Amino acid sequence: MGDVELERGVELLVRQVGHWQQGRWSGVASASELPRADLVYRLIQDIADLAADVEGQPRRVVPRLDNDLALADQLRVVAADLLAAGPADDVLARATAEVAATRAAL
Repeated sequence: MGDVELERGVELLVRQVGHWQQGRWSGVASASELPRADLVYRLIQDIADLAADVEGQPRRVVPRLDNDLALADQLRVVAADLLAAGPADDVLARATAEVAATRAAL
């Protein structure tokens, strides 16, 4: 069930932000002092770190692209990487909670 919950959370977040233009990404998130793009990028990096940990690989910095419109696609990719790594339920729960918290903060 953890896989399904993470996939659903990511899909909901992508639907929430996938249509945003650059100006909206630059705005400050309502529940944070960070720009929305920075908040989503932080989530992407956190999920990528979880995937690296599960795979027993070193953590790597996810490239921050010039165009924030790519963030939704980057989120999909790192979430798929995490799921492909076969994480334990507690890791899935943590990732799912982070996705939900980011959605709420936006």
